[in-house]
Amino acid sequence: MEDGIKNKSSYSPVSGDILFQDLDCGALCSAIEEVTLGFDSAEFSHIGLVQEVDGKWMVLEAISEGVKYTPLDDFLKRSLDSEGRPKIWVGRVKRKYQPLLAKLNVTDYMGLPYDDVFIMNNGKYYCSELLYEIFKKANNNKPFFELEPMTFKSPKSNAFLEVWLDYYRKLNRKIPEGKAGINPAGISRSSKIEIVQKLGTVSKK
Repeated sequence: MEDGIKNKSSYSPVSGDILFQDLDCGALCSAIEEVTLGFDSAEFSHIGLVQEVDGKWMVLEAISEGVKYTPLDDFLKRSLDSEGRPKIWVGRVKRKYQPLLAKLNVTDYMGLPYDDVFIMNNGKYYCSELLYEIFKKANNNKPFFELEPMTFKSPKSNAFLEVWLDYYRKLNRKIPEGKAGINPAGISRSSKIEIVQKLGTVSKK
């Protein structure tokens, strides 16, 4: 045990768990991790919500194919550390907020497109935006997680990272610097959840 957090053990899923993933997807994931700081300085680039669907454990996520369920085992195996363990930490809503989990309704979001420009309220969803909206809706339309001004600049030089310049150039869109948004690392630092298990080793700043 480390600060009350389970480590290096198998995962027993609980509906409503939030999986924070250090996803190895190349330069874009690295850029996301560079400009954000997670719980205990961890670098997270993806997030998903655990749910039991028809007796099977699934993870609700927003990825390039849109909002969908992914089998838990597939999600866990997507990004592994050097010892073959999932590069995932498990977050759980604190006890006082757990009644909210029964109100989570994902039906309206299933199949909606992925938000590749990372802008709120455009009918599309990126991974952490999806969880933000689902929890907000369950919380009588009051924000449960906090939005923060987004940045696409290197914390070292305060200049836009080249990968973001290239990314938005290809989309022919302006970089939404300073716009309200949310990321996996930000949710991992929320005072309303606790990290209960570290399934594997994730990158840290």
